[in-house]
Amino acid sequence: MSRADYADLTSHDAFVNGVPHDTFAALRREDPISWWDEEDGKGFWSITRYQDIFDINKDYKTFSSAQGVRLEEMDEEESEARRSMLETDPPEHTRLRHLVGRSFGPQVVATYEEAIRGIAVNLLEHAASHDEFDFVQNVSRPLPMRMLGRLLGVPDSDGQMLVELGDMMIANTDEDFTEHVVDQVDTEEWRLLPFRSPAALKVFEYAEEAAHERREHPTEDLINLLLSPDRHGERLSELEFKNFFALMVSAGNDTTRYTMTYAMKEIIDRPDLLDELRELDDAGWKMAIEEFLRWASVTMHFRRTALRDVEVQGKQIKAGDKLLLWFVSGNRDDDKFESPFELNLRRDPNPHMTFGKGGPHACLGMWLARMEVKVMLQEFVKRAATVEQTEPHAYLRSNFISGIKRLPISVEWR
Repeated sequence: MSRADYADLTSHDAFVNGVPHDTFAALRREDPISWWDEEDGKGFWSITRYQDIFDINKDYKTFSSAQGVRLEEMDEEESEARRSMLETDPPEHTRLRHLVGRSFGPQVVATYEEAIRGIAVNLLEHAASHDEFDFVQNVSRPLPMRMLGRLLGVPDSDGQMLVELGDMMIANTDEDFTEHVVDQVDTEEWRLLPFRSPAALKVFEYAEEAAHERREHPTEDLINLLLSPDRHGERLSELEFKNFFALMVSAGNDTTRYTMTYAMKEIIDRPDLLDELRELDDAGWKMAIEEFLRWASVTMHFRRTALRDVEVQGKQIKAGDKLLLWFVSGNRDDDKFESPFELNLRRDPNPHMTFGKGGPHACLGMWLARMEVKVMLQEFVKRAATVEQTEPHAYLRSNFISGIKRLPISVEWR
């Protein structure tokens, strides 16, 4: 491919028919560290090979997250107002992560399995009362938010509202989720809010009310944990708390939701997967979930900013340059994965970078996501004899999050 044939990675519209894997494959072969100009920015480097992504991601002293993890450029006022755990480097990142990290470790998440399974069963039994349904709206979207809601200590009745607000923020490039599409309308009024979204105002208001309730009547949940002093006796500021809450609401379900949906799309396209999944033992399920995570690669990139001039694979990176680490490309790198464009439920080892492999920013909720995807698929294949797609699916309009936002299906239940 010539450069003129590449998909425009700066454009959200380049992803409305799915990830432009041909472009990423060409970049890995021809220009793995490539410069891209931006119409409304200063340009960026696209990092597309697995090893380069890994090496840059772990070197936080050279490549910082503190100036933002998305393409958008923010001034100092915006950065301070919108900073969450994602936009920090160690040791600040470590301090914030420690506040809730123990609630998302593998041993603790294992204790959530019964609750997650109860939610999955409830959703699937409700879906089974319909001849046809949208898998996203009925299963993969509500499941992670219901579980997160229980961890946060908020009522199930608030889950739908919170997931809608979260979508308005993190899917702020898609008109199906927000009226304030960031590259189509003027969002300057909300530039000091997460994702430049007015939905953050409602999320902040909800967080403030929840904090007031916990201070009056302390509980054992994540909100109370965020309000408690850390091991050094320090507390989050009011703004830190609200930004942390907004991060969990917006990013706390998208990886899980869209991984489930990509998995279901593969089951539809490859009916043999139903039988293959039904026959898995515990070790087999572990491998299968890792492969679905690699396959989906929901968070397609994170940005880093160079803190000094540095040479990377012969390219001269200048201090202040933006670098996009394309995890979605690294997960299809044939230098790392054999037959990367084949879904192989027995792939082992599977060192995918879906959760940000190699750096301090490994996804906090990765063990919860694994558990939720596994439990939902186990309960689905136990109940479904066949599954078919009834109408065309639709992809999220975003060069940041890869997702199928609609997947109409019909199921013959066993």
